[in-house]
Order: sequence, then structure tokens, then C-alpha cells
Amino acid sequence: MRRAVIAALGCALLVGCSTGSGAVDVNNGGEFRFVAGTPAGEVIPPDQRAAAPEFSGKLLGGGEFSSAELDGDVAVLNFWGSWCGPCRVETPEFQEVYADVRDDGVAFLGLNVKETSEQFATAFVDRFGIEFPSLYDPRGEVALAFRGYPANAIPSTIVLDPEGRVAAVYTGTVSKEDLRSVIDDILGEE
Repeated sequence: MRRAVIAALGCALLVGCSTGSGAVDVNNGGEFRFVAGTPAGEVIPPDQRAAAPEFSGKLLGGGEFSSAELDGDVAVLNFWGSWCGPCRVETPEFQEVYADVRDDGVAFLGLNVKETSEQFATAFVDRFGIEFPSLYDPRGEVALAFRGYPANAIPSTIVLDPEGRVAAVYTGTVSKEDLRSVIDDILGEE
């Protein structure tokens, strides 16, 4: 009987942790704190957005990258891994959206995390014909720079507005239709 009660309480806690308001709390002294994934197509109101942290790192294929390169653009940051099944579905769709919007003031950046070998990440990018750059971040340091952001939630996507503020956060896969809708909404704010 005691085990049944403990199991029921455990299930209740799990259910309670997986539900939520679907909002991002950004009114906490200017700090960005992840609460739950933003529902599909929802953009955080501009007056409730917090600045994204600055970051830099090594690009797959060589070269360095700084988040300052995203200034002035709507930026889509996608945290992925070659070992991630949902990433194999989502990443080619992101490439389709990227091909449509790259000349419209929209930048994409992949952030390859928790990868055991840069070779696996490069093979993934080549296999799916991904043209936007990706940082090689095997320790997930960039994800950790987003205070409170769950670095172990892969795939995850953060969309920044042209002022470098967090405009939308997704944990899990994002469809190309939802991504395109959010990008269009943010572009329409200007």
C-alpha cells in the first residue's frame, strides 16, 4: 500500500512538472529565466522581453563566431545534436525556412551540443544539406549562458528579436510553419 501511495505521488509530481502556463518569465530584474516552452506561434510581447546573453565559440568547419554578429537581425538559435532523433526531422525544415528568409534580416545559428565528436556533427550537417552556421559546443556552454535555460532539452529553439532580446522559446521540435509564423510576427514589429 505504501509503495502505491509513493508511486501515485511520484506520478502526480511528474504530471505537475510537465504542465504549466507555457510562458517565459522575463520580469525578474532583467534576468532571463526559463519557465516552460512557449506555445506554438506565440511571441513574447516586446515590453516583456529580456536581453539574451552574449556568447561566442568555434564554428563547425572552422572559424570563430560571436553573438554580436546577430545584432540587428531576427535570430533563430537551434540547439541540436546528431544523436537526437527529433533533430533529424526538425533541422531539414529549419533549412527550408532559412532558405526562404535569409535575405530578409533573419539569421540562423545551430548550436551543436553534447556531441562526442565534431566529425559526427559535421556529417549530420552535410547529410541534411544545412547551409546556416553551427557552433560546436560539446559541453553546452552556450545553452548554460542562457540563465535557467535547460541545457539538456534537445532540440530547443530560441528566437531573438533584432534588439537581441528573447522573443520566443521552444523546448522540443518546432514545425516549419510555426517557426515561419513567429519569424513573420517578429519581422512585422519593425
